[in-house]
Amino acid sequence: MVKVKICGITNLEDALAAFFAGASAIGFVFYDKSPRYILPQQAKNISRILPKKIKRVGVFVNEDAAKVKKIARLCNLDMLQFHGQESLDYCKKFKGYKVIKAFRINNQEDLGGVSRYKTFAYLFDSFSRTKLGGTGKKFNWKILAQTAKMEPVVFLSGGLTADNIKKAIKLLKPDWVDVSSSLESKPGKKDHKKIQEFMKRVRL
Repeated sequence: MVKVKICGITNLEDALAAFFAGASAIGFVFYDKSPRYILPQQAKNISRILPKKIKRVGVFVNEDAAKVKKIARLCNLDMLQFHGQESLDYCKKFKGYKVIKAFRINNQEDLGGVSRYKTFAYLFDSFSRTKLGGTGKKFNWKILAQTAKMEPVVFLSGGLTADNIKKAIKLLKPDWVDVSSSLESKPGKKDHKKIQEFMKRVRL
């Protein structure tokens, strides 16, 4: 069964809705230019209340490594997702954490350097000139479908909805799916009915 990460969590109510709907992980965005940005202290307060069963993922963009580690300890994070131009060496600095390196896909060439990253997982998202994530748009899945099965764990992101999630799973067979903006009533606030419907479609 594919696992679900619900990203862009900014409040306890949405975190609990994700947990009770059956999500395997939630994502906190620690990038202050994102409309889904959350203060580390707020994320800590949410993380403290959540059951250990659900994984906590911190999303960072070109952040200082020492600051990442500080936030990871404060918020009891399980995984670190790097969504910027982080180098191979940078991604090796976080012993004890599962590292997810995000890649924004526009064409086949964007997969060229992916395999050099020896991280726990790869996350494939839609390319945008103006946004680093949360675009609500899907990329051409055929680009990934034509690629041999990746060695690490694969997260699929970008424009996933209740209407297309079954097709995405069938075509690409990802280990995880990562969803955010399509489950919102507004940026940073989730629609709990949309969460439930999405999770229901994943399980069908």
